[in-house]
Amino acid sequence: MPLSVVILTFNNTRTIRQVLEAVAGWANEIVIVDSGSTDETLSIAQEFGCKIYHHTFAGFGKQKHFAVEQATNNWVFVVDSDEVVTEALKQEIDAKVVEGTEYRGFMVPRILIFLGKKLKYGRESKLPTLRIFNRKFGNYNDKDVHEDVVLDGKTLILENEMLHYSFSDMAEFFQKMNDYSSRSAIELYKKGKRTSVLKVVTKFPVTFFVEYFIRLNFLNGYPGFVWAFTQAVYASLKYIKLRELQRKAMLQS
Repeated sequence: MPLSVVILTFNNTRTIRQVLEAVAGWANEIVIVDSGSTDETLSIAQEFGCKIYHHTFAGFGKQKHFAVEQATNNWVFVVDSDEVVTEALKQEIDAKVVEGTEYRGFMVPRILIFLGKKLKYGRESKLPTLRIFNRKFGNYNDKDVHEDVVLDGKTLILENEMLHYSFSDMAEFFQKMNDYSSRSAIELYKKGKRTSVLKVVTKFPVTFFVEYFIRLNFLNGYPGFVWAFTQAVYASLKYIKLRELQRKAMLQS
């Protein structure tokens, strides 16, 4: 089945070669949509014969929607610029994404590589996300962050995973966290969500307890502790920023 791999890029020299090596020669087409890289990302993409498009970043949902529209095949596989498709996953896709399939989308499990270790336990272990779909029946929504595919039809969760090399170090992690928490707070505010001081204060301990104990990150050792801690920080920061938006709106009114 002809398949287009679709990738968003922005200064991804650290991971893009490994990502492209995993799908080059397997995918029928590789589409890159770049939002202004200034490093060697696009030079590397050219080595692999990718189709490269330039598009100003307007939020993850809109950016991925645009990228999917550039594909020439109906079936698309949206891969992040820090995700590596495994051989086992490719073989499973070849077997299941076939002409006449009853499914219009396939959920792909991911395993996060964090501080050099696979998180085998917790929510980030084999978390399935809808990444392979027939674009005749759907595309991404316009959410700025935590975007979703709106698809008309049945989906199937695949068994094999791709590897998510999300952060090179903690400095990069906190940079992304600051950006994502700001976008998430704005999205919550636009939806009419509001928060209280009590919720802000309790967000950290509650989130840490859930991530570390309920979701079993304590079984991931030290990386599991750090992951639970960072998720608690992210959740708290998001609601602190939402509270700040509320305060600014009150002062303006």
